[in-house]
Amino acid sequence: AFGHTRTGYLINADKEADDNLAPKFRMLVNMRCTRMPLQYITGKAYFMGLEFVVTPAVLIPRFDTEVLVEEAIKYIDADSVVLDMCTGSGCIAVSIAALSKAKVVGADISLEALEIAKENANLNKISDISFIQSDMFQNVTGTYDVIISNPPYIPTNDVLELMPEVKEYEPVIALDGRDDGLHFYRILAEQAVNYLNPDGLLIMEIGYNQAEDVKNLLANNNFIGTRVIKDLAGHDRVVCGWRK
Repeated sequence: AFGHTRTGYLINADKEADDNLAPKFRMLVNMRCTRMPLQYITGKAYFMGLEFVVTPAVLIPRFDTEVLVEEAIKYIDADSVVLDMCTGSGCIAVSIAALSKAKVVGADISLEALEIAKENANLNKISDISFIQSDMFQNVTGTYDVIISNPPYIPTNDVLELMPEVKEYEPVIALDGRDDGLHFYRILAEQAVNYLNPDGLLIMEIGYNQAEDVKNLLANNNFIGTRVIKDLAGHDRVVCGWRK
């Protein structure tokens, strides 16, 4: 409301608020009281040290997802071509492009999400990146060294049990992984081999209890060397495997 950074606020903590801006402050507080996520109120989120625009058209980037990016960039360099499936806000695609200088393609079914992703690429001055509307691999062409994805993975019935900030404001299409939460992992495991270069890597974020199921899906679809990576809380967070 007042345009302060956290540091600026601490330095000027004794300064009285501008009466003209106080109503705006109260309005924003009332919005938060409805359980609207702070990131949607401010229109900003931070991920991998970068700033991103977010609206209710896209999932708010989570710090846990940074584990996915940190693991992926170990295998990505400036010569790599990367596909970010279910790109949403573009936080994964933009971060990989910024950190590795790789050529990145982001795919999503939502045109609204893709507009936000393009805005975030421009905001972070990323030029070697493109976005396509696609229902999973439907409109994807070419082959890639790495396919990365944070797909919807929450079972449909569990979506109803999420905290209000999530279930009432974030896009259900980015959360709902269908009956058992594995719908999109099946598509990724079955079809990614057609879009990966030899020895290409498929790397995905997972729910805390999905590691074994997703590993088995990869093993049954010509992936080898499957690994599970934990997040900072010690929960299974990422599964990856290489095209056989």
